[in-house]
Amino acid sequence: MIKADLAIIGAGPAGMSAAVAARKKGIESILLLDRNPFLGGILEQCIHNGFGLHKFKEELTGPEYAYKYSKQVEELGIEYKLGTMVLDVTPDKTVTAVNERDGVFSVQAKAVILAMGCRERSRGALNISGTRPAGIFTAGTAQKYVNIDGYLPGKKVVILGSGDIGLIMARRMTLEGSKVEAVCELMPYSGGLTRNIVQCLDDFGIPLLLSHTVTKIHGDKRVTGVTICEVDDNRRPIPGKERYIECDTLLLSVGLIPENELSKKASVTLDPITSGAVVNGNRETTVPGIFACGNVLHVHDLVDFVSDEAEIAGNAAADYIMGKNVQSSKRIKLSAGFGVRYTVPQIVDAAEDTKVFFRVTDVFRKAKILVKDGDRTVLSLKREHCAPGEMESVLLKKTDIESIAGDNIDILLEVEE
Repeated sequence: MIKADLAIIGAGPAGMSAAVAARKKGIESILLLDRNPFLGGILEQCIHNGFGLHKFKEELTGPEYAYKYSKQVEELGIEYKLGTMVLDVTPDKTVTAVNERDGVFSVQAKAVILAMGCRERSRGALNISGTRPAGIFTAGTAQKYVNIDGYLPGKKVVILGSGDIGLIMARRMTLEGSKVEAVCELMPYSGGLTRNIVQCLDDFGIPLLLSHTVTKIHGDKRVTGVTICEVDDNRRPIPGKERYIECDTLLLSVGLIPENELSKKASVTLDPITSGAVVNGNRETTVPGIFACGNVLHVHDLVDFVSDEAEIAGNAAADYIMGKNVQSSKRIKLSAGFGVRYTVPQIVDAAEDTKVFFRVTDVFRKAKILVKDGDRTVLSLKREHCAPGEMESVLLKKTDIESIAGDNIDILLEVEE
C-alpha cells in the first residue's frame, strides 16, 4: 500500500496543473497516475497552434503547452507513474492501479483529484444506416494517425459534426493533400469556436452545411460515399432533400463524453446534463476529499480554462489535506433556467467569490444574462453574442450569495427585443 497526501488520476493539462498548484501550496506527497506513456495527455497530438493565449500570453502548439507544465512537474519533483491504468477509486480515497513495473498496487490518499479527461462519441452511438466498411474514424483518431503515426486516413473526406476537433481536422486533412468535401452539422449552428470556423473552414473554402446530417454510409470493404440530408426543426431528415457525396473517408466529430467510470466507482454524484461530477466552487464532489476538474467535469473550449479550473481544484485539495478549507453555512444550489443548458459549479457557498461557467442552448444576440433568486434579480449582465460552442461565465460575489433568501438560484438567459 502506497501512502500519498494527494493522488491525481490523469496527467494531462488538468492533472499537471492541479499537481503544480497543490505543490506550490505546500503539499509534498503527490502522485500523478496516467495510462499514457508520456505526460501531457491529448495535447501531444494537437500540433496546431492557438494554445496558451490566456494562460501564458503567447501562442503555443499543444505539445509546447504540455511541455510548460511537464517541465514544472519535473522541476518541482512531483512523482508520477506513466503507463498506469487506474482500476478503482473508493469513497475512502483508496486508488487501485496496475502497470508493468509494479503490477497491481493501491494508493491510500488523503485527497483525490479526478482529471481523466473525455472520450469521443463513436459511430455506435449514432443511428446511421449502411454497412461497416473501413474508412470511418472519429476526428481524434484521425488526428492521432496524421500527427503522431504519420498515416493519412483518406483522400476524399466528409466530416459529420462541427465540434472543434472536426473543424481542426478539416484544415489538417486539407493541408496534407486530402479534399474535404463538406462538414455537416445536425444543428442550425456550429458546435465549435468562431475562430476555428474562420481559420479552418472559411480560409480553405470548405463548406459548412448546417441543419444537415449523414443518413447512410455506402461501401463494402471501404467507404465509397455517404448520403447527406437536410433536417427540419425537429432534426429529422426532410424527404427529397437527400444528396450523395462520393468520398472514401467519414470523420465523426459528434461530441465528447467525460470519462467518469471511476467517478461512479467512487460514488460521486454525476450531473445528467454534463455527465461530469456535481461540484461546489472548489470543484469538490459530493464525496468529501474527492475533487474533479478539466474535461472529466465538463467539456471545455480552451485548454487555458482547463488549467485555471485545475488550479482551483489543486489549491482546494491542498487546503482540504491541511485542514484549512473553510465552507460557509450558506450553500446555494444553482439551476439552469431558460436558455441555459447547465452550470458549473452546481453548488456555491458564501465563503468566497465564485465564477460560474455555463453554456447556452441556442445562438443569442443582444442577450441578457440574469441571476435570479425567485422573482428578485441578483445580477444582470448583457452579452452581444452567445453560442453553444463557446463557454460563458458570470462572477457571483460573496455579497450576492449572502443576499439570497432561499436554497436555490436560477441562472436565466433572456434575449432583449
